[in-house]
Amino acid sequence: MPIHKALGPCRTMSTMKTIKLREGKERSVLRRHPWVFQGSIAKGQADAGETVRVESHAGEFLAWASFSPTSMIRARAWSFEQAERIDHAFFKRRVQAALDLRSRLPIRSNGVRLIHGEADGLPGLIVDRYADVLSVQFLSAGTERWKQAIADILMERTGVSSLYERSDSGVRTLEGLQPVAGWLRGAQGAQTEVTIDEHDWKLTLDVAEGHKTGFYLDQRDNRLRFAQWIRQFGAQRVLNCYCYTGGFSVAALAGGATEVVSVDSSAPALARASSHVRLNGFDPGRHRALDADVNQTLRDAIKSGEAFDAIVLDPPKFAPTAAHAERAARAYKDINRLAFKLLAPGGLLLTFSCSGGVGPELFHKIVAGAGLDAGVDGYVLDRMAAAPDHPQTICFPEGEYLKGLAIIKR
Repeated sequence: MPIHKALGPCRTMSTMKTIKLREGKERSVLRRHPWVFQGSIAKGQADAGETVRVESHAGEFLAWASFSPTSMIRARAWSFEQAERIDHAFFKRRVQAALDLRSRLPIRSNGVRLIHGEADGLPGLIVDRYADVLSVQFLSAGTERWKQAIADILMERTGVSSLYERSDSGVRTLEGLQPVAGWLRGAQGAQTEVTIDEHDWKLTLDVAEGHKTGFYLDQRDNRLRFAQWIRQFGAQRVLNCYCYTGGFSVAALAGGATEVVSVDSSAPALARASSHVRLNGFDPGRHRALDADVNQTLRDAIKSGEAFDAIVLDPPKFAPTAAHAERAARAYKDINRLAFKLLAPGGLLLTFSCSGGVGPELFHKIVAGAGLDAGVDGYVLDRMAAAPDHPQTICFPEGEYLKGLAIIKR
């Protein structure tokens, strides 16, 4: 069956529905920003995921986009080229371009982000490869409409054996879509447990149950840097907060730390963190998994007079949007203040924010305020971001979601 038959009636671009913007609202689209918000639209409607022509108030072509009737982001741009056709061949080109980019990057892992949504010109599509399994999120009405075609293209171009769908993010509800998870391609009922190589370590994950698509590949290079800094500065006692499955804990042990404490509120994540210690041949006696609240753990450690040579703060998203930034700033400041107090002189703090509503400049100010409240100063050793297979583009600053600081306490 031809692919357009499976997707429903095929429209030519000349018969595409049109979305007309309010006067003056075309500026962001002219700058190639891929999002068109509900309040920018003067008139026009379409079905969920349908490709529409986006025009200025004066009728000038701006973009081809997928329409989302229930989302505040009412349209997501596929292309800003009027001659482009949003068809099966278009998705083949976009997928191949994303794969070509990753093939040129110096990635020391078989766990790779292959497609990173808007940055790869495919808004709402996240594709991670874990060894021979793809874990994919279809997060927008547009990618949902093209799901079967995209899945076929991914299988063809990557040569993997199976594709697991992890479209269970809450973002889908904003698109009017139900959560979906399960095998989309490959053997039904196959094992969802996967082992990947990262630098000189082995890490395991479950594509069916792990956070996001199963793992946090975006911290890959930061984990390696942490291992190198642990060795360089001779850090012995390490505290890994919000440790999830212990990636930074393994890195600390690889760097020569003699004692690592991993803190998280998820018992299954902590169990996997401990298994990673054993899997990589480290002495389990050098690692302690603590099922506890991070904030309270930091306070208790200060009261008991403990000190650590290195601390990692990699909390969950405190501010999903800019509207939550003020509340998130207080939470970030509090944990960083406590961490500064726990750090030994000359100790290393790795502190992160994955909140899109908190930009790098604001995050730096928050951490600086935490240091001031703790009565300490520090040298900024490095500024960190997501690994390069999670690219950012100059036209989509919202893509810079992960930011971090490596600080040496003075």
